Amino acid sequence: MNKLLLTLLPLVLAAASTFSAHAQEVKGDAHAGQKKIAMCIGCHGIPGYQASFPEVHKVPMISGQGAKYIVSALGAYKKGERKHPTMRAIADSLTDQDMADLGAYYEGHGKVESAAPAKATEPSAKVAELLKKGTCVACHGDNFSKPIDPSYPKIAGQHADYLFVALKAYKSEGHATWGRSNGIMGGMAKQFSNAELKEMAKYISAQQGELKTVPQSRVHSAAH
Repeated sequence: MNKLLLTLLPLVLAAASTFSAHAQEVKGDAHAGQKKIAMCIGCHGIPGYQASFPEVHKVPMISGQGAKYIVSALGAYKKGERKHPTMRAIADSLTDQDMADLGAYYEGHGKVESAAPAKATEPSAKVAELLKKGTCVACHGDNFSKPIDPSYPKIAGQHADYLFVALKAYKSEGHATWGRSNGIMGGMAKQFSNAELKEMAKYISAQQGELKTVPQSRVHSAAH
């Protein structure tokens, strides 16, 4: 009997930990999130809007992005794993519930019920080798729009210049206001030259995806 208990104990503890994690997960409310987007739409609600730090690039499309990825990204800014000053300041002002609500809102924002994004187009031999070396599809899916984990981003169709800047950020270390800390992405990005990262970003941005920028104004959002 004692041997049986010793065998079962790790399983019981693991199940309890899993239950606890699920119990603590904050559930997002898209309707509540709609009332919290004023700080987001000044950049993400303007098609073609460009940021100027650390270099000029289009801000990422977030309408249609996965809710759990949005929560994960905001959490990384809040913890300092992502160091962009503006985004860190915004994330610092958000509670876990706020992040969950914003994630739920943007996941469904502008979503159109249609066929799933097509399989990615055939890359050039050079890009195919780069993608294989980076094992990109292992996390982001064959079409780069169906990540294997909901906390990973959809990247198909995302702005090429943003993807390039984001990838470079994972190579950067020791800067107070610039860079991203992530073991998986850091290890991947550091294998490549900036020119190679740009090639990959250009290819991924040309794929069919679910991401978009939906024009919004503070007046319109306040009306809701």
